Amino acid sequence: MHSPKEAKRLSDLVGKAMTPVCRKRGFASVDIIASWADIVGERYGTRVQPERLVWPRRPDRTDPETPPEPAVLVVHTDGATALMLSHDSAQVIERINTFYGWRAIGRIKILQKPVQVKRPEPKKSLRPLTRSEEERLETNLEGVENDRLREALKKLGAQVIARNGDKAA
Repeated sequence: MHSPKEAKRLSDLVGKAMTPVCRKRGFASVDIIASWADIVGERYGTRVQPERLVWPRRPDRTDPETPPEPAVLVVHTDGATALMLSHDSAQVIERINTFYGWRAIGRIKILQKPVQVKRPEPKKSLRPLTRSEEERLETNLEGVENDRLREALKKLGAQVIARNGDKAA
């Protein structure tokens, strides 16, 4: 819980405000919209926009454990991207369903509309590590025998230390 003087993350505030709007469009929460680019990948993240989920009518169910039938995800994009997306739709559906953790989406309906392409913000370059930070990182990785794993952990550790400073060590 935040005290009144603590800063609140913008995502917490926007998420609470956006959730009712998302529910009107069939989304349970703002999560899929906020994470869209991460879910569908670089190719479609900025050029395809999810518009709504259309859930099939649910007959009266006696078993609440049975998951609902998959929904149709309505998206909009430009003509060229629509052609690529229709070809890759099975893979995109799989990624979305992996995000949800169950078979939430059965198919994608593509509407061709102009989309304002969002340019991703350039990533900030990280500062180089000091010699003592590099030595401490190497010491922490001494017990890792697999070379590929050690290099991956070293790269990750260097990024965490460069981003967070001494707090990460």
